[in-house]
Amino acid sequence: MENLLGQLFRHNLWANLTMLDACRELTDAQLDSAVPGTRGTIRETLKHIAGAEERYVAALRSEPRPEPRESAPWEGIAGLRASLDSTGRALIEIAEAEQPGRILRGVRGNEPYELPAWLLLTQAINHATEHRSQIATILTQQGIRPPEMDGWHFYEQSRG
Repeated sequence: MENLLGQLFRHNLWANLTMLDACRELTDAQLDSAVPGTRGTIRETLKHIAGAEERYVAALRSEPRPEPRESAPWEGIAGLRASLDSTGRALIEIAEAEQPGRILRGVRGNEPYELPAWLLLTQAINHATEHRSQIATILTQQGIRPPEMDGWHFYEQSRG
C-alpha cells in the first residue's frame, strides 16, 4: 500500500531537484539576482533550502544540528543537488516510518524545546514550496520560464 505522507515527500524531492536542474545553466549574474518580496538571491535561497532540509532531518533523527550551509562557500548546483537528494530521501524514509504523537526534544540556542514531529514534517514541505516559488518569481522577472513543479506534473512524470 502506498504511504501518502511518503508520497508528499517524494513530490518535494522531485520539485527541489527540478528547480535545481532549471538553475543549472544560469549565469552568476542570474544566480545573484533577487526581487523585492523574496528571501534573497537565487543562490542564497537554494543554499537556504538545502540547509533547512539538513536541519529538519537532523532534528527528526535526534542528531546534532549541522553547521549552517547558508554561511558556507557556494558549492555549485551539483553539490546542492547531491545534498537535497540525500535529505529528500531521508525525509521520505522518516515520513514513511513516522508514528503519530512523537515528540522531538532538543536544545537550540541554549534553550530546550519540545515539538511534535508532524510540525517539522509540515514545515519541511511548506518551507521548500515557499522558497521554490520565490525562485520561480525571480526567474520570471528575468524572462526565464520556471519549471512546472506542481502535483499534476509530478504525477504525470512519475507515471512514465
